[in-house]
Amino acid sequence: MQNLSPKEQLERLRRGCAEIISEEDLLQRLELSQREKRPLRIKLGLDPTAPHIHLGFAVVLRKLRQFQDLGHQVVLLIGDFTARVGDPSGRSETRKVLTPEEIESNAATYREQFSLILDPDKTEVRFNSEWLMPMSFADVLGLTSKYTVAQLLERDDFTKRFRGGIPIGVHELLYPLMQGYDSVALRSDVEMGGTDQKFNNLVGRVLQREYQQPPQIVFLMPILEGLDGVQKMSKSLGNYVGIAEPANEMFGKLMSIPDGLMRRYFELCTEVDLAEADRRLAQDHPRDNKMWLAREIISIYHDSSAAQEAQAEFERVFSRRENPSDMPSYQVAPEDAPEGKIGLVKLLTLTGLAPSNKEARRLIEQGAVQWNGVKQTQPGDLELGEGGVLKVGRRFCRVER
Repeated sequence: MQNLSPKEQLERLRRGCAEIISEEDLLQRLELSQREKRPLRIKLGLDPTAPHIHLGFAVVLRKLRQFQDLGHQVVLLIGDFTARVGDPSGRSETRKVLTPEEIESNAATYREQFSLILDPDKTEVRFNSEWLMPMSFADVLGLTSKYTVAQLLERDDFTKRFRGGIPIGVHELLYPLMQGYDSVALRSDVEMGGTDQKFNNLVGRVLQREYQQPPQIVFLMPILEGLDGVQKMSKSLGNYVGIAEPANEMFGKLMSIPDGLMRRYFELCTEVDLAEADRRLAQDHPRDNKMWLAREIISIYHDSSAAQEAQAEFERVFSRRENPSDMPSYQVAPEDAPEGKIGLVKLLTLTGLAPSNKEARRLIEQGAVQWNGVKQTQPGDLELGEGGVLKVGRRFCRVER
């Protein structure tokens, strides 16, 4: 794809994009890149606060891969220094500051997982502690002089907190300036981000002008809704599909998305021709289309064989009501089940089918828990007998005594 004209590149890059500031500037930058035979520098800033990449985050990574395939240079900026502040975007209170150990652990996980999408040989990885850590107080004062308090308070979350009497740390006001200065240090041509990063990305444009650099193009991708179809995909909300998850688990989760989200997932999570997707979505059964969508997504992060096997397993378990072939097992310790009984809440947490007692009770109340095919509606003691199969939603565990 490196031989495409600037207009053809722009057309390819538009797919799924929420906003480009501005398209005209991007086209001019692409034309300059081609004339000078210099790849554009495409920056994505990552605060290493969430170490597991899911489909929602992959939306922007996949766009970065398109830039790579067009011959441009991707720069992943790990915000090991800014993570000590925490991005205040969309926050109603000051964020918890990460320890250096947490930052390093999360950054290492990111570096492992981004290679599932990006070409590692064409990806430059930088840490903003390189230039932010050595700054003197005089340097910081010089940076702050290039932006006004009025400009900072244009940010909705700052304004709401200020009017609501909710504390705003001075360090939080510095966060957009630090992120903007990253663009100066990297001399970025384009900064990628979600729509929630628009303010921070635009600060980079202002600072680049102040430092006599061409202002970067801001390239914003939409926020992908999670499996609930309402809130954005998030690991903390449990409505996510991780790109490193097993194919069977990914398939089962994707089959649970609302029908109305399929078109959006085709656009943002696959390379399927959208005209073909629209035709089939209008004509075919939603279940068949959802299976097609799941196969397409899984083929990206595993391969087509794994996608076909995941569909076969799904149909075996949920259409023919058979138990999964790769079902995990859990051996109940004698002391946990005196007289052959164990609390259902305790069993759910021991097997890992619920992360906490609170979540276990919620799952029981929602009717999501089955023992040997029988729905469990009470959180009391469970008679284990010789063992059996515990099921929560689309997850199974064989329980043995």
